[in-house]
Amino acid sequence: MEQIELFHVQSPCRGICQSSNKGFCKGCLRSREERFHWHEMPDEDKRKVLTLCKNRWQRLLKAKQDRFAAESQTNLPYGMLADDGPEIEPSADLFGFIAKEDDKDVSEKVAK
Repeated sequence: MEQIELFHVQSPCRGICQSSNKGFCKGCLRSREERFHWHEMPDEDKRKVLTLCKNRWQRLLKAKQDRFAAESQTNLPYGMLADDGPEIEPSADLFGFIAKEDDKDVSEKVAK
């Protein structure tokens, strides 16, 4: 039994309407044929096109994230890796001395 559709599938057009190098609209990511025949398509085909657009968008975001990660790796100085976080240094006291475990025992004895 076929389900009755109450609403028509809206066009994903965002009003940008520029083609990319691969022939997809930069705004909605539809191909030329998908844009030109949108009003003639049945709702089922429109939903398929929307799924394709969603998949294209996800691939585009993934490519941008990969490109950003590669650029950030190349911009780090001295061969550092992005996973290298700042090392936690021991805290210094008022005069710039770094307290060690042995020094803490001595300072406790002096304080008494």
